[in-house]
Amino acid sequence: MQDRDLSVLTPRESEVLRLIARGLTNSEIASELFISKHTVKNHVSNIYRKLGVSDRTRVALLALKDETAE
Repeated sequence: MQDRDLSVLTPRESEVLRLIARGLTNSEIASELFISKHTVKNHVSNIYRKLGVSDRTRVALLALKDETAE
């Protein structure tokens, strides 16, 4: 998997990404962050677009890879 620059994400998108990597659903993320499910869906779509990925598993792997690189 090609390296992606996660710095293109907003702080909120990065937060959503970390929760995706923990395995949370959109509903669980919405509850955790006190935002609507629709807003979570928008953040997830933005994350996919900015990172050039099309599925949740790849996004989670990128987040985990980034955590281990720190």
